Amino acid sequence: MPLEIGLIGATGIAARTMLGPADAVNAHVRAVAASDPVRAKEYANQHRIEVVHDNYAALLADPQIDAVYVSLHNSAHHRWAVRAAVAGKHVIVEKPLCLTADEVAELEFAADGAVHVTEAVATAHHEWQQVVRSFIVDGRYGVLRSVHTRMTFAEPEPGGYRDRPELGGGIFFDCASYWLQALQATVGLEVTEYAGESTFDGPNGVDREFLATLRWPETTATLECGVGPNHVSEHVFEFEGATVKLRNFLRPVIAALPLNLVVTPAGGDREVIGFAPVSYYESQLARLVDGRSDLADAVPRIELMDAIYQSARKAAE
Repeated sequence: MPLEIGLIGATGIAARTMLGPADAVNAHVRAVAASDPVRAKEYANQHRIEVVHDNYAALLADPQIDAVYVSLHNSAHHRWAVRAAVAGKHVIVEKPLCLTADEVAELEFAADGAVHVTEAVATAHHEWQQVVRSFIVDGRYGVLRSVHTRMTFAEPEPGGYRDRPELGGGIFFDCASYWLQALQATVGLEVTEYAGESTFDGPNGVDREFLATLRWPETTATLECGVGPNHVSEHVFEFEGATVKLRNFLRPVIAALPLNLVVTPAGGDREVIGFAPVSYYESQLARLVDGRSDLADAVPRIELMDAIYQSARKAAE
């Protein structure tokens, strides 16, 4: 039997990440609920979803739903993920899973090891991460000295939640989960120092540019993220004896796309390690269908994200 999914939020991202991929991974989107029941009905008609619930609580009470997908504004992720877990529904939540360490601790308690919880970091578990991890572990290029990540997203729609700090807006919360998951999979998150920096001069005091820094005994990692006209997503790993680059690890398209890891050894010939096209959204949903939960990995990511963000807020005071 397919995994029966309910959508908490009648959103564009839900259509991209759930409706298409469901057909490929033995899942079925059964129901939808939105803050506006009329909009939920229109969404259901557009996407051929058979059940419309009047509100989120009613959707969680539907006994035929196995799992829910939460794609509300960032500040609502925690509340509805916790309520889904309490209702015994597996849950996949748009990133960031939660905004604070206290929120993710409450979600962990609610899940109690019985409910699968997944943070929707679509780029997670790609094969390139295992390859870079192997470079670090076997030391073939010497010590990893730095990791620099750049991410630029398009200007958000005026008046949306991304321009409202009380709803979890700002560029850092858009980018942090991708960055921290990649570091967790390659370097690990056992850092000795962390810091965040922003002027918080966007609409209503949100961050439109953010610099985050992590340090280990021998390695420094930075995230430079902002809003701009060109979409950018790249990692650069600087080893003692080589530079390893990955560009376009996240693209604003649905199609499965290939990735190339470019390795340039000091004094050697450049090597391109190619990876076959992967559908991020199908892979992400398949992990939930297969009963895999990444809550244990997500907890330290959210804790560190919160600490970095609070350090930037404190520095800007």
